Amino acid sequence: MKRFTIYRALMLIGVPLLLASCFAAKEYERPEAVVEDLNYRTDNLPIDSTNVALISWDELFSDPMLKNLIAEGLEENIDIRVALENINAAEAYFKQGKLAYFPTLNGTAQYTRQELSSNSQFGGQFSTLDVYQVSAGLSWEADIWGKIRSNKRAFAASYLQSVEAHRAVKTQLIASIASAYFQLLALDEQLRVTQATIETRSSSLETTKALKEAGNVTEVGVKQTEAQLYTAQALNLDILKEIRLQENSLSILLGREPGPINRSELAAQTINTPLKTGVPAELLSNRPDVRAAEFGLINAFELTNVARSNFYPSLTLNATGGFQSLDFSKLFDTTSLFATIVGGLTQPIFNGRQIRTQYEVAQAQQEQAKLQFRQALLNATREVSDALYSYEIATEKLEVKQNEFDAYELATGYSEELLDNGLANYLEVLTARENALNSSLDLINTRYSQLQAIVDLYTALGGGW
Repeated sequence: MKRFTIYRALMLIGVPLLLASCFAAKEYERPEAVVEDLNYRTDNLPIDSTNVALISWDELFSDPMLKNLIAEGLEENIDIRVALENINAAEAYFKQGKLAYFPTLNGTAQYTRQELSSNSQFGGQFSTLDVYQVSAGLSWEADIWGKIRSNKRAFAASYLQSVEAHRAVKTQLIASIASAYFQLLALDEQLRVTQATIETRSSSLETTKALKEAGNVTEVGVKQTEAQLYTAQALNLDILKEIRLQENSLSILLGREPGPINRSELAAQTINTPLKTGVPAELLSNRPDVRAAEFGLINAFELTNVARSNFYPSLTLNATGGFQSLDFSKLFDTTSLFATIVGGLTQPIFNGRQIRTQYEVAQAQQEQAKLQFRQALLNATREVSDALYSYEIATEKLEVKQNEFDAYELATGYSEELLDNGLANYLEVLTARENALNSSLDLINTRYSQLQAIVDLYTALGGGW
């Protein structure tokens, strides 16, 4: 009989282990359909095995004031600190998953008092019954189908996803600080041009009044010059407002109260790093949001393994032991010892389709995660393509705008000289001045657009962290 009991126990454990080789959890493999056919749609910038994204932000940007602001933002920004707390939460689950292979152990200290009816089974012998118990319970489940292993991997993927999400927040923060900083410098330059224009137009107003006295222009010319002066003054106020708002926005990015920002000048901004994009497949290793999307897919894949394992029987072992006595003074005697061991297989048979539903939901969520991974890759290649083309256009436009400004500046000088000699219509002078101002502001915006395109390209390639 004893030998038969041993055989039966071995069969109970051995049969599931043999079946496990057929139904073990699947291993994750990156779906090729997701990563195929990636391209940047450009031949205009060098594509190389080493790209700009592999360069740290403090090497890309040369302005020490900008570097200080980025370092402060990475330390104090609220979104960064929230992302760090998400990592801490995911790490706690990851640690829990690593201990899932070990049995659970619970301790219990219990006192029970029963008032018995005289007509009950033991009522004739006891009117009351006091039971004292100190015990420990152990529970363990064998990982036959890989459910525990898959859960552990799912927790690990979730943790790594939170780490990549933190890096993505860092990348976006660096880009936002650099972009806001460059925009501030552009506004400063526009303010300088506008204030210089106000001084010039104030002087021109006095000249126009003198020309009127000499009979070379009419009162209309004086009022038009005066109106142009007011236009420049209004523009100056608008730029001052934009500077204040931009300083406040940048202060919030830095995790500080709104206030002034120390900065240099637009002309001092240089990017000396060669703009190499690398091959599109490198987005899989460089872009933190793409990596986070793949870890989301891995998490969904492993949770599908867990849902699949619920169809099969689970092998559990439960043990309880301790001391139990009706007399507290004898609770810890050897005669009060008791123990119970229960091992068995539990096979779901009918549970209202809950397991099937959980599996189908897990499959749908896995497919969603795969589509999101593909979408993240497509967005990444689009952003690289957009940034490359924007940089190319901004660089070409910068030269065109410089030529335009030079032409308008010469036209303004010539028209004013002709007016002084009575050889030009005053309307030509007003038009030339207005065009020169607008062209100067456009030139500054184009320079900012070029710097912004570099920041966008660096971000799109996954740099910054």
